[in-house]
Amino acid sequence: MKKYSITPKDGYYIVENHGGKTIAFSKSSGIGIIEDDGFAFKDYKKDGVLYPYADWRLPLEDRVTDLASRLSIKEIAGLMLYSAHQSVTSSTEGFGGLFKGTYDGKPLKESDALVSDLSDQQKLFLKNDALRHILVTVVENAEVAAIWNNNVQAFVEGIGFGIPVNISSDPRHASKANTEFNAGAGGDISKWPEPLGLAATFDPNLVNEFGEIAAKEYRALGIATALSPQIDMATEPRWMRFNGTFGEDSKLSADLAKAYCDGFQTSDGNKEIADGWGYESVNAMVKHFPGGGSGEGGRDAHYGCGKYAVYPGDNFEEHLLPFTQGAFKLDSKTKMASAVMPYYTISYNQDTVYGENVGNSFSKYIIHDLLREKYNYDGVVCTDWNITHDNHKLDSFRSGKCWGVETETIADRHYKALMAGVDQYGGNNDSKPVIEAFEKGVLEHGESFMRQRFEQSAKRLLRNIFRTGLFENPYVDPQESDQLVGNPTFMEKGYNAQLKSIIMLKNKNQLLPLKSKQTVYIPKRRLKEGKDWFGNVIPAQEKDPVDKKIVEKYFNVTQTPSEADFALVFIESPKTMGYSKEEGYLPISLQYRPYTATTARKVSIAGGDPLESSNDRSYFGKTNIPTNSADLDIILETKVAMGTKPVIVSMNLTNPTIVAEFEPLVDGILADFGATTQVIMDILIGNHEPSALLPFQMPSDMETVEAQFEDVPHDMTPYTDELGNKYDFAYGMNFSGVIDDNRVKKYKK
Repeated sequence: MKKYSITPKDGYYIVENHGGKTIAFSKSSGIGIIEDDGFAFKDYKKDGVLYPYADWRLPLEDRVTDLASRLSIKEIAGLMLYSAHQSVTSSTEGFGGLFKGTYDGKPLKESDALVSDLSDQQKLFLKNDALRHILVTVVENAEVAAIWNNNVQAFVEGIGFGIPVNISSDPRHASKANTEFNAGAGGDISKWPEPLGLAATFDPNLVNEFGEIAAKEYRALGIATALSPQIDMATEPRWMRFNGTFGEDSKLSADLAKAYCDGFQTSDGNKEIADGWGYESVNAMVKHFPGGGSGEGGRDAHYGCGKYAVYPGDNFEEHLLPFTQGAFKLDSKTKMASAVMPYYTISYNQDTVYGENVGNSFSKYIIHDLLREKYNYDGVVCTDWNITHDNHKLDSFRSGKCWGVETETIADRHYKALMAGVDQYGGNNDSKPVIEAFEKGVLEHGESFMRQRFEQSAKRLLRNIFRTGLFENPYVDPQESDQLVGNPTFMEKGYNAQLKSIIMLKNKNQLLPLKSKQTVYIPKRRLKEGKDWFGNVIPAQEKDPVDKKIVEKYFNVTQTPSEADFALVFIESPKTMGYSKEEGYLPISLQYRPYTATTARKVSIAGGDPLESSNDRSYFGKTNIPTNSADLDIILETKVAMGTKPVIVSMNLTNPTIVAEFEPLVDGILADFGATTQVIMDILIGNHEPSALLPFQMPSDMETVEAQFEDVPHDMTPYTDELGNKYDFAYGMNFSGVIDDNRVKKYKK
């Protein structure tokens, strides 16, 4: 007796097994269904045989083991690839312009293709290289993303064993300053604070709720893996990735890591398949083991000039706590984060067994001895992107990041990472060097050993695909996706989280909250020419810092300071790079005025690169100036123009910042971590009371920054303002004064 029913959808069929699992298959993939005991199963091999891996009645591990045993070495090599960045958009801006493909040999706009079609390059790596993990960047909108996902899944469903594609994303919920919340305005996806803003709430429950909502939106976009959270302890205040973390404290970072992963990975009710996993689960890939927040001088390991993480405070072990006490000890049934990404860095002189100074993914000590053996981690370990590629410049983001193994071949780098315990290679679309690594292993260890090693990684990778339900149904309904992603309820939740992420640092004479319909003067920002992460030139410009139409809903806006009741100055943390081709190593400054590093190390702790003639990376005695140094000038000019009338500074903090240069001259200071203008207005007007706390210390000056150890938290002298308030970890104000609630009592040092 038939126990299933089939419903046609746009491009695929839904097969509901009554009393069993719902499956789906594409009309174009060429596969059909097999009946067994009245139930329907996918006929992946098109031969009428029900293989154990396709039998949804069997336990997960039985299915995983069966499929891994059937795969060829080339198919396993394909599983071990994680694609270079892919965009699904017609835009030529941002990521959309950087990672474009062709369609029948033509750019999208010159072809007859739709943006939701697969590019030539995608078809090639999916078919020829058996790649099954794709990193997606910009998407046109939720509906297009859903259609593209369905096209991808239909394409691979008819190939080989029909392994679905596991699509992933870097964090995509950050706010844009000039969007508003009004029943989903700007609603491509709900808008939340940056991770550092989530940390400023000191609220694991809020972070857990974010994870639950973000996971639902991800799955509606076809995304089943999040390349997040970034749980590095940000103990080095100058680090360019500081705002992607949960701050400098190990306990707060561990608690928020746990909440984040629990939210993303857990499915409930009829969405659960087993052990907390299911159709609303998103694999959390925590990064970056063993912690990347201690780069010497604040330089970042995306660049050769920043490849060394140093530990002058001998504090390596504490950097592991967000992993071992957070992401690996979840409260949910999923138990631990399903994937880990090591950082690019060389954890300098931390290998006490083999004595190697190599990038973490190449380190047998870091991956095998610590992560696998000591901490018993058996999830997926995926390298950060492009670590097996060659490096050609010390200051190039786009070059390879093969730190410590620069002179080895590409195949040797793959082999070294594999034997260290890595399962997957980020940013690699080509299976050939993975197969070469297998062949090298056969020569050294024998074919049986290497087959077993490959199957070990295959099982880990397949497990994350099976338990999110992709083998049963990888398809999403584009219309449902369009309605769910960025829906008004989710948008409101994100907006409220933004409100809770705003820190009030100063409120002289209880200036705030302000009365509505006062007149405000907002000066323009002046920016010098600079460069983005990718080395693209950002031209010098003068611009309005916010959309004045939004401000006008709260205040009258004037271009004339004499007409204003108060001034509102928008600034950002100082922006400097720690290296230039012309001057070599430079100090990364957290102040706006030119900074000369007279108290820096005279000789660096770490150094050395095939592209350098010296191992010394010191910047002692050198000077650097932020590209946004005019932010300070504008505050000073505004103070003069306003006379005795109040001046309020609204700071977008990407790093701890030296506020001593302007704090005594202003009456109020708000700090945000990626918030809309409307959120800031709601705080200023008192529609919401500020409640956030600093998840890091604000240093008193650059001398305390130079004196602190890159690997040690809470070791700077915090700034004390004119009112006697110390801008220390867990400091923040509400309209009544300095906050001293249960969060402060729990986390303050």
